Amino acid sequence: MDDDRKDRFEAIYKQTYEPILGYALRRCDSPEDAADVVAETFTIAWRRFDALPSGAEARLWLYGVARNVLANHRRGVARHRHGSVELAADLADLYAHSPEGGLELRAIADAFRALPDDDRELISLVAWEGLDHGQIARVLGCSRNAVRIRLHRARRRLSKALAGAGVTVGHLVLESL
Repeated sequence: MDDDRKDRFEAIYKQTYEPILGYALRRCDSPEDAADVVAETFTIAWRRFDALPSGAEARLWLYGVARNVLANHRRGVARHRHGSVELAADLADLYAHSPEGGLELRAIADAFRALPDDDRELISLVAWEGLDHGQIARVLGCSRNAVRIRLHRARRRLSKALAGAGVTVGHLVLESL
């Protein structure tokens, strides 16, 4: 085993383990499933080491690998995951002072879960991972323009679902997602 290769992989692992684990934890039903996704992601990274970019690009490449591993994991799981309530928690501050806050949070969570998987993934990459359009494009393997258009449509569908549930969210709030 080449020591330089091992050292580079260890450095990338140390720099990216936490973000990749967070990515998996927010998308898996259990910490055990997330650990499996992360382990498989880094196993693939080791096997495909020559394709692994250096620097900040490594994290984006690993997000793409983790996304594919997660998709394979989901296909193997009998029950379908319908999203997460974490995004609703991120929006909780908007409704903290409202007596109907609990009902609105539930409506937000339901609207988010009702979105198509691709819409939830786009919104999650912005809200949870803090990625910009260019970074998302690299994760998803598409153009920046495609990300911009898809994200606009996802936000519009979320806004429509929220309006249908009687929840009013400002335009600027949705644009920040």
